[in-house]
Amino acid sequence: MLHWTAPIRVAFRLRLHAENGDQVHAASDLRRRLILFDRALLADRREFRRIVVHELAHFAWQRLGNPARRAWEAVLVDELERRARGELGWSAELRKLKLSPGAQAARTRRWREYVCESFCDSAAWLLTGARPHPEATLARRHRSRRVAWFVDLLRRSELQI
Repeated sequence: MLHWTAPIRVAFRLRLHAENGDQVHAASDLRRRLILFDRALLADRREFRRIVVHELAHFAWQRLGNPARRAWEAVLVDELERRARGELGWSAELRKLKLSPGAQAARTRRWREYVCESFCDSAAWLLTGARPHPEATLARRHRSRRVAWFVDLLRRSELQI
């Protein structure tokens, strides 16, 4: 179950860009409780829905608590030990590909960002129907473990946004 706290404001921009200049679909400002979306997303309802859930998942991640975040991290560590390739969205996949050896053990900033983006991409994939998507490249056996983790989380607690 989802639990809403303060309202989240939403705005649309033409050709939304990240601080580094890369074009992005959306961006969240957790402190200001604001999500910006690229206006072009409105042309594809399915993709827009997936991106909305991904951005909302950032707010849930922020409130998830360390035990749950560490449990998610353990799922990813297990996948890495099994040499899992792919992800459930480009946001996590790009970060996964940039991880250096030892990033996980040292819990570097890159590792923690990957863990967060993986949570958000996984939530978006799962909560929008777990349908095939070009960005969903993670093997079925690993997807199944992620689904089980989310089901367990939702049985035990509310996700606060």
